[in-house]
Amino acid sequence: MCSVDRGRVKSPRVTNSAFAAWDKIFADPGLCSAIADRITFRRTLIQTGTESHRYQTTELERQAEPAQ
Repeated sequence: MCSVDRGRVKSPRVTNSAFAAWDKIFADPGLCSAIADRITFRRTLIQTGTESHRYQTTELERQAEPAQ
């Protein structure tokens, strides 16, 4: 999670993927690096090391659905 300043208001940004996995999301390594650099510049990062409950629930629901 990182705080992003919007004037005086701070809003959190959250991801379920570790930065190390972002190269699988963004095909271009340069683009991946630029995005990570842009959103983390002068920010506080908090890595919990835990899986998101919502993410786990969604994955379980997807696995339970019959293949189409």
